[in-house]
Amino acid sequence: MKYGIAVFPSKALQDQANSYRKRYDSHYSLIPPHITIKHPFEIPGEKLDSTIRYIRNVTKSITPFTIHIYKVDSFFPNTNKIFFKIRLNPSLEKLHELLHEDILLEETPQKFTPHVTIGQDLTNQEHFDVLGQLKMLSVDHEETIDRVQLLYQLENSSWTVYETFHLGKDC
Repeated sequence: MKYGIAVFPSKALQDQANSYRKRYDSHYSLIPPHITIKHPFEIPGEKLDSTIRYIRNVTKSITPFTIHIYKVDSFFPNTNKIFFKIRLNPSLEKLHELLHEDILLEETPQKFTPHVTIGQDLTNQEHFDVLGQLKMLSVDHEETIDRVQLLYQLENSSWTVYETFHLGKDC
C-alpha cells in the first residue's frame, strides 16, 4: 500500500489554495491542499507498526513551528506545477530530514522545496498565463504547524489520513 507524510495547513490557507486548485490543479479532488514532507512510498504490512513508532518518535522531537508563505512560484522547466512557496526554516528542514532516515531511509530525488500546490498538469501556455497572473499577487501568510499526517492512497487514487501525529507530544 502507498503511504505519504504531509502537513495540512489551516482552513484559511486551504480555502485560499482551493480557490486556484479547483481551476488549475488536476489533483484537486484527490487530496486537500497540503505540504508534502515525504513523497509516496511503500510500507510492507509487517513494518507498519515499527514505521508508526518511528514517525511518533520523530514528531515528539520536533516542537510546533511557524511557516511563512511568501510568494507564488513554479517548478518550470521540470514540471508545470505552480505553488505557494514556503520559506525554509530549521524545524521544517529537520522534520523532513528525520522522515527520510532510519526505517524511512530513501534518497530524495530533488532538493526539499516546501510548498502548497495550486496548479499542475497545465499546458505550457496555460502555465505561463496563470503563473504570470498569480506572481502579481501579494502573498504573505504565517501559521503554526503542530501536527503531521501519515496518509494512505485509496483504490481510486485519492488520499486519506491514516494517523495524525502531534509535534512535541507523546500521542
